[in-house]
Amino acid sequence: MGFINKLFGGSSEPKEEKVLPWIALNSLEQLNDISKKSRAKTQVIFKHSTRCGISRMVMNQFVDAYDLEHNNLDLYYLDLLNYREVSNEVGYKFQVMHQSPQLLVIRNGSAVAHASHGGINEIDLSRFV
Repeated sequence: MGFINKLFGGSSEPKEEKVLPWIALNSLEQLNDISKKSRAKTQVIFKHSTRCGISRMVMNQFVDAYDLEHNNLDLYYLDLLNYREVSNEVGYKFQVMHQSPQLLVIRNGSAVAHASHGGINEIDLSRFV
C-alpha cells in the first residue's frame, strides 16, 4: 500500500512548508529603496496574482526550488491585485512590460533579468549574488 500512496501522492505525513524571507512590497517609496539597495545587493521582485491558479502554481514551484541563503539577496513579494499602482510603477521604473506572475532581478538600479510564468523557474538566481 505504501507504493501506491507514494505513486499517487497520498501520505499520512504532513509536508513541511518552506518559508522564504519575503519582504512585502506595498508602497511606491519602496521602489526607490530597492533601486538604491540594488547597488550593493541583488533585489528580486516576485509579482503574484492571488486570484490566478497559474500564478499560485509557479510561486509554489519557485518556493520549493529556492535554495539561496537568506542574506544573499532581498526577496520582495508583490500582491499585484491589492497594490496595482505599485505593480504598474514596477514596470515603468524598471522598463519591464507587466505580466503575471513575474520575477524581476534588479542590480545597479536596473532589471538585469526578468521572466514570467514557467520562465520564472528557469532563472538561476545564484548567478546574480
